[in-house]
Amino acid sequence: MVNRLENLECITPFAEKVEHKEWLKTNEKLTTLQINVGTLCNLACKHCHVEAGPNGKEIMPKEVMDACLELVKKNPSFTTIDITGGAPEMNPNFEWFMEESAKLVDRVIVRSNIVILQEEGYTHLPEKFAENKIEVVASLPYYSEKDCDRQRGKGVFKKVISGLQRLNELGYGKDKDLVLNLVYNPGGAFFPPSQESLTKQYKSKLFADYGIVFNSVFNIINNPIGRFGAFLERSGNLVPYMCKLEGSFNESAVENMMCRDQISVGWDGKVYDCDFNQAEDLEIEGKKNIFDLCKDGIEVRNIITGKHCYACCAGEGSSCGGCTTE
Repeated sequence: MVNRLENLECITPFAEKVEHKEWLKTNEKLTTLQINVGTLCNLACKHCHVEAGPNGKEIMPKEVMDACLELVKKNPSFTTIDITGGAPEMNPNFEWFMEESAKLVDRVIVRSNIVILQEEGYTHLPEKFAENKIEVVASLPYYSEKDCDRQRGKGVFKKVISGLQRLNELGYGKDKDLVLNLVYNPGGAFFPPSQESLTKQYKSKLFADYGIVFNSVFNIINNPIGRFGAFLERSGNLVPYMCKLEGSFNESAVENMMCRDQISVGWDGKVYDCDFNQAEDLEIEGKKNIFDLCKDGIEVRNIITGKHCYACCAGEGSSCGGCTTE
């Protein structure tokens, strides 16, 4: 695993920035179990921090999924199961896992690229999402075809629009139990606009042009790891981008960083503080896998940090659920 950041001496270690606070510990009770079921994906987006794609070999086996479900059963503080990938739908046990998750908690999130829902073998999933009241978080880096396709691949925008229209037909974005959120990722080494203003722009443009409705847009600042980190390094923008992240540090965004309230599970059962630490192979303090957590229980732990953590607390803050300061 290439670590591009820790040798950047011009950037203050993140732990030093917040060492005077208790924010480097998790909350006593965690509410979210985020599960990356593999790196196999039908797309290969430029911003992908886990570097997923059609050649992804990491596929979570069923026994790890079983352990994730068991952990939730033993810890009723978990109210959200967040299923991600890759394209999580491409895991052969995805549908079973999604349905079993929906039996345990009121909120199950599936992070979908939407394009997969129109490919052979997956076209029935929108109906399954609706039946199980799955919250769909859909990647749509921008509401223009040119900008979206530049980031995600030729023809992706039209397929996403078609997929969102299908979800609308099923009640997504309209029925209070069928939540549809979109994700915006900047197309380069810059920050997103405010989440509130971007949501208004997306709602206006997508409804006017395509009749699409949805709940919210999540702003996610591109994390300088994975494919985006490699792009920054190739283009000579890694140091300027990191300096911009550190210079935009917002202490008020730290308290609600997602790592304080969750456990992130990798495809092989290893556990992490967040999906970004998972991409950097920074395992959590203490128990190292889901099986040990099931057996020995969950304890308050120190959060493992790196310089990439600045991406989560710059400006409005950033997380898998959007900005952290609203």
